[in-house]
Amino acid sequence: MPGDGGDGGRRRPRDDGDRPRGRSAAQGRDDGARGRDERSRGQGGRAEGPGPTARGGRPHRDEERSRADDPRRRDGRQDGPLRRPQAGGSRPGTAGGGERVGARRGDAPPPRGRDGEGPSAGARAGAGPTSRSRGGDGPPKGRGGDGPPPRGPRRPPAPPRPPLVLRLGSPRRRINIGLIGMTFILSIFAGRLIQMQGLDSKVYEAAAADQRQHTEEIPAKRGSITDAKGHELAVTVEAREVSVDPTKVPPPVRAKAAAILAAQLGKSEQEIAAKLARTDTRYQLLARDVDPVVATRLLQARVPALSAKKTYRRLYPAGDLAGTLIGFVGDDGDGLGGIEQAKNKLLAGHDGEQRVETGRDGQRIPMTSSQRTAPVNGQDIRLTIDRDIQWAAQKSVTEQVRKSGADSGTVIVMDVQTAQIIAMANGPELDLNNWRKAPATAYVNKAAADVFEPGSTNKVITAAAALEAREVTPDTVFQVPDNIRCADRVLRDAHAHKAETMTFRQAMAQSSNVGTIMAARKIGSERLYEMLKAFGFGSKPGGGVPGAEAGLLPNYKNWSGSQSCTVSYGQGVSVTALQMASVYQTIANGGVKIEPQIIAGTTDGSGRFVPAPAGKQTRVVSTTTAKEITTMLESAVGAEGTGQAAAIDGYRVAGKTGTANRYDAKLGRYEGYTASFVGFAPADKPRLVVLSVLQNPRNGHFGGQLAAPVFKDVMTFAIKSKKIPPTGSVAPPVRMRAGQ
Repeated sequence: MPGDGGDGGRRRPRDDGDRPRGRSAAQGRDDGARGRDERSRGQGGRAEGPGPTARGGRPHRDEERSRADDPRRRDGRQDGPLRRPQAGGSRPGTAGGGERVGARRGDAPPPRGRDGEGPSAGARAGAGPTSRSRGGDGPPKGRGGDGPPPRGPRRPPAPPRPPLVLRLGSPRRRINIGLIGMTFILSIFAGRLIQMQGLDSKVYEAAAADQRQHTEEIPAKRGSITDAKGHELAVTVEAREVSVDPTKVPPPVRAKAAAILAAQLGKSEQEIAAKLARTDTRYQLLARDVDPVVATRLLQARVPALSAKKTYRRLYPAGDLAGTLIGFVGDDGDGLGGIEQAKNKLLAGHDGEQRVETGRDGQRIPMTSSQRTAPVNGQDIRLTIDRDIQWAAQKSVTEQVRKSGADSGTVIVMDVQTAQIIAMANGPELDLNNWRKAPATAYVNKAAADVFEPGSTNKVITAAAALEAREVTPDTVFQVPDNIRCADRVLRDAHAHKAETMTFRQAMAQSSNVGTIMAARKIGSERLYEMLKAFGFGSKPGGGVPGAEAGLLPNYKNWSGSQSCTVSYGQGVSVTALQMASVYQTIANGGVKIEPQIIAGTTDGSGRFVPAPAGKQTRVVSTTTAKEITTMLESAVGAEGTGQAAAIDGYRVAGKTGTANRYDAKLGRYEGYTASFVGFAPADKPRLVVLSVLQNPRNGHFGGQLAAPVFKDVMTFAIKSKKIPPTGSVAPPVRMRAGQ
């Protein structure tokens, strides 16, 4: 029946399509159940939209009727929002079949039932007599009945999110995308293949060849160094370089392998074991210069990953003979001193190389091409040194160094006519087979490199300058006291004596400093300076002597007042033993200076000996002056001279002693002495020059006492070795004293 209470809603008029009012309760229940089922299936839809549809997308038959009966749908308007049905009962304004009735805007909500969950079933418009509310079976209440007061409008709940639907793509689309991807990838591979096989094929071919090919160095054999007679002083022999790959030596066998290697190579087991434990590298050098027999024995011992490379090693058969002159070779095969360094390019030659193809394990691939460049062996060098005379000189000076307590000693033997150095000895000398154990100071060839003040041996240059200037003659008489004032200093003779009347020859024979100063004053500092330069002071001697120094010759304009006097007897200038020997070679050679020579010649590629060119010759003084000085030097070795210890029976000897204050560079002051003697024989037909020098002797310090005996020993041996006979002549009588 129609409701008459409040604004809860208007009763929907029925049309001809409505069901009859007099339906049974069972039918009402069936209709309500169908309505609930339809509403439960349509929960996912929107509140304003159509109700749930049946399967296949078509609406349910009852729902179609509900939409047809709804006046709002027929009129094309909607009075208010549709409420969603609540659980457990039908919504107000709907029939039991699930019809929806929309409330007018602004109307109060329908009253709830007693249980507070919604309006009773009887309040629905158009409900049958059998309709019931949730609270019980009582009579239905009208919309304006005695229920609870109406509440405000309720906010409809948010519609539920529609369920996710898995939609399967089109197979054709997937196939097309796959084909496009495969085409893209294959095009990349094809482009790369074209690049490698077509455009850059030569580049990759060369890179692959470089990976397979390896260059092996073929060492050249170093040339030998021999003495003037061909005796080997330095020689190269075949050797092996033993190495191992530690990564291929298993830990259980390392101890045994280390013991075998150490015993054969002469090294400690700890050192070898440490190298075998270096598994972070594939190469460990165990030993150089291994004898081939030893290397073969090690290879037969089957030590894992052991290899032996063919090399060469340098041997010095004479040991320390001319050690600092010859020099030595380092581990890299280059010379590090002496002739070995000075003539390294000539001796070393040129290494060859061989390009071979190898696999990953380093083994050569058989039947593959190889390119080989043959090595060019070094040339042999023949020195002017005579092995026997060198041995005698070295032995004599070494013994005198020991006896005198000197720091070192030097002996030079030179041929007068060619200026070839026959011996260049130092004492003590460097043992070339153990050069690594020697201090660096032992590597210096003192005969060519050490500079010192020559002392009285320099007086021959003052005499040559005075005689050349014709200011004095050997018979010029001087009143010689034992001291003389020179500027702010008083200079003295070595021995105190009363003022004596001396000839210039006597002053030279007795090595008088005062008499030499008196002769030097007649020529002046400039002419003395020029004569010193002419004899080679202040410049390096030629001839290829390794390590030769120039000495020190200050310009005469810078000489002090006293230095103009001291230079005349060998103080205030510095020379080397080689320079001083060259001075006496010039006097003995009739006044002609020849550059000292140490290289006699070399061998060419065919083994033919090529002599070295002769040294440059320069006339320094006249033959007359040279002969006059020779007679004066011969007197110095005579009965009244200071060099009597240098006299040799049966031979005429000319020479001069020297004793000079020694400047110690470490202390920065003069400390000790330099004792020396230099001369030549036979005096009337000179063949050999011998110079001996002792540095800082402690058991005596005079040259005639310490150096003259060394000269005698070496000269005696040399003239016998060279088979130089005595001339048979005797020294002519000369005027030694005034009044004779």
